[in-house]
Amino acid sequence: MPPRLLSPDVTTASLTHEALPADDVLHGSPTAAVLTLDALPTCEVGLWEMTRGSARDTEVDEVFVVVSGRGTVTFADGERLDLAPGVAVRLRAGERTEWTITETLRKVWIA
Repeated sequence: MPPRLLSPDVTTASLTHEALPADDVLHGSPTAAVLTLDALPTCEVGLWEMTRGSARDTEVDEVFVVVSGRGTVTFADGERLDLAPGVAVRLRAGERTEWTITETLRKVWIA
């Protein structure tokens, strides 16, 4: 049986960062980290963090809530969302996005 406590504090959980693929980086030298906290029958829950800089991404079906940091996510259709603690966002599979992080951003995601 999986443990009930997945993280004592998602805002400070230790994450291991890696460089983003060079083809996706638009500005700076951002790194990112992913930690899956649990897998449910139809989805996973985890943490994601990105350091300062800008990068492109192709999304999966996901809902996330920002727990720390600041930045923006811009969609191919031009919509731009400001990201800050407490903001909840829905991403759709296949969407192309550009993430501009001004303060290391951490989110809890369900995908």
